[in-house]
Amino acid sequence: MQHMPSFNRALVEKYDRPGPRYTSYPTAPQFHTAFAGDHYRQAATQSNQETTAKPLSIYIHIPFCESLCYYCACNKIITQKTSRAVEYLEYLKQEIRLQASLFDHKRQVTQLHLGGGTPTYLTQAQLSDLMGSLRAAFNLDESEQRQFSLEVDPRTITAEQIQQLRDLGFNRISFGIQDFDPKVQAAVNRVQSDEQVQALMSAARAAQFRSISVDLIYGLPLQTVASFTTTLDKIIALRPDRIAAYSYAHLPKMVRAQRLIKPEDMPPPERKLELLELTIRKLCQAGYVYIGMDHFALPEDELAQARANDTLQRNFQGYSTHADCDLIGMGVSSIGKVGDTYSQNVKELSQYYAYLNKGQLPLQRGYQLNADDRLRRDVISTLMCHNRIDIAAIEQQHGINFNEYFADALAQLHEQVEDGLVTINDQAIVLLDQGNLMMRSVAMAFDAYLGAKQRGEFSRTV
Repeated sequence: MQHMPSFNRALVEKYDRPGPRYTSYPTAPQFHTAFAGDHYRQAATQSNQETTAKPLSIYIHIPFCESLCYYCACNKIITQKTSRAVEYLEYLKQEIRLQASLFDHKRQVTQLHLGGGTPTYLTQAQLSDLMGSLRAAFNLDESEQRQFSLEVDPRTITAEQIQQLRDLGFNRISFGIQDFDPKVQAAVNRVQSDEQVQALMSAARAAQFRSISVDLIYGLPLQTVASFTTTLDKIIALRPDRIAAYSYAHLPKMVRAQRLIKPEDMPPPERKLELLELTIRKLCQAGYVYIGMDHFALPEDELAQARANDTLQRNFQGYSTHADCDLIGMGVSSIGKVGDTYSQNVKELSQYYAYLNKGQLPLQRGYQLNADDRLRRDVISTLMCHNRIDIAAIEQQHGINFNEYFADALAQLHEQVEDGLVTINDQAIVLLDQGNLMMRSVAMAFDAYLGAKQRGEFSRTV
């Protein structure tokens, strides 16, 4: 059995507050519209001129879905008019060419991820066209060390098509399962059979995908400890390389689709904590390594190995082994990171098309980090990835006196220290075993932008 994070119910309840996931620092609420195309192009130019230019990572957002999953808060377009995808793909290829012109062609794309929406809403021919456009515009890594992944809705693809995805160059695949229980599936309008998922995972193994991952959600309507135990047992039997078990945030006032969920079907708050505790216990007993937040991986997986040897990193896709890349985001609402800047595309299709019709990057907003941002980003990232902050290393890297610079943050952590979540001495800040699940609340002490008003914009931390 792998080491299991300590689950102290009273402390989990106490620190289950709204807070960022810290896939970036500063977080998205700090992005602003004063950051425009000129700033982005300047950042790309500077990144090309680095002594050792970073490799590139590409994220492409495919917003279309055939049907509405009631829990989903993603930027999506529900349509069965496949012609809309044809039009979108043509504009996406324009953006690919615009972005490629900004980066030195010698820089290799070592990571590629298609997210959504539903990337497999695109036909195999359309995905082939998209990959052809990327290969024509960028220097794609064709070695087996590349990390080319896409998200798959099991309802939208057949086992035969899995091999075709592998042939296109994808070597990592993520299946959105959420829950196997038929009643839960019906309550959120996402019905898929066990047999569908099993056949697809078998096909992915036969096609020799390097990594197979699945997404689960706990806290969905009609979930019980007994029903989710069955789901977890089925997942463990399938033995994916990675498992992400996300906490469902029920916010019907903000997310229109969630209003279709019957209020009486929602589990009570204490049930959600029971499901979290159950998930951690069963996955660790089954041999999965707890990576952090809501991620688990088999010991031989690269993510678990990076966790063990302190090379784990974090970016907009979550935990990663290759996060130190310049990330180019393409498609509506996608987010990128180039140099010390973040950028986000417009969220509406009409705006996206209007920008590209003018030959302009479809940027809506962004952010340029300053020295304080870079310092705090390093502190928060180190804590989130390695469960500790080496004070001397931060002082040397940024030329500060840690205790003086972060006096306010250290004072804020007094309660967490008293509760046994973290220890602080002259050498390091160390997240203790029972603080693992509350790492976000510890990281929040170092966030210079986190006011009481802003906290309402985030999901709860546990």
